[in-house]
Amino acid sequence: MSTNAVKKQSEFLHRLDASKYLLLLLLPALIYFFIFAYVPMYGVIAAFKNYKLFLGLNASEWVGFKYFELFFSSSDMLVILKNTILLGVYTLLWSFPFSLIFALVLNEVKHLRYKKLVQTVSYMPYFISTVVIVGLVQLFLSPTYGIVNHIIESFGYEKVVFLQNASYFRTIFIASDIWQKMGWDAIIYIAALANIDPNLYEAAMIDGANRFERLIHITLPCISATIITLLLLKMGSVVNVSFEKVFLLQNEAIYSTSDVIQTYVWRQGLQAGNFSYGTAVGLFNSVVNTIFLIGSNFLARRYSETSLW
Repeated sequence: MSTNAVKKQSEFLHRLDASKYLLLLLLPALIYFFIFAYVPMYGVIAAFKNYKLFLGLNASEWVGFKYFELFFSSSDMLVILKNTILLGVYTLLWSFPFSLIFALVLNEVKHLRYKKLVQTVSYMPYFISTVVIVGLVQLFLSPTYGIVNHIIESFGYEKVVFLQNASYFRTIFIASDIWQKMGWDAIIYIAALANIDPNLYEAAMIDGANRFERLIHITLPCISATIITLLLLKMGSVVNVSFEKVFLLQNEAIYSTSDVIQTYVWRQGLQAGNFSYGTAVGLFNSVVNTIFLIGSNFLARRYSETSLW
């Protein structure tokens, strides 16, 4: 072994020894992902087999891309793919900027006690279970006793059956998502804003920059790396919309806009017992997510100095 190689190995072992306690803190997370994310990946071969529950995964007949072909030739494919992509993209376009704007506005609040109160209140919906969130949405939008319909009726209009109308589903889903996650998603932005050097703002104020100019030329450039990183992470799950919320808000009357890949996998894979078909559709969903992530990371690396890898 060359001297240079020995030196590099020695440096690596030294860094490893210096970071051993940090690595121990990371160990539980690695074990979690290994057990619950990587070990179950073996099950994706069910997508290429005619899986029979009593035969087991290994003994089931190998059928290749049969179930992928069935899905791509199905009349449901375009509908659920369209619904999934539109719901994911619309959620990203609305939810992502809201959390950023909320953090920027909150950063301008100088009254510390009021600022902490607003932060605490904005975080609370994130810790409420999806079942309770959907229950509250159904309560607010109820045509019988919902506050929204009472307001509509007070202005002289007829009550609206929101949850039975397919055209309202995406709006309801996105609005509830913003309400639930806006405060929590803003935490990282608030932390990044706190790390900006105050001297930059003081120098800009001396030069006559107003609040908006300081926002454009100091605040946003200083947290641009954080914004891009979080956007890339969101892009990696753009077609992985919340199954729980969609499933709980969904009913047969609004399948035309609410039926997404995850709910389709539930019906085909678990309810109908077509395990191989459901696995194939789920694997297709994961591939699309990966394509979105790699594509967005490529664009970020090409047009900015920030990327995930």
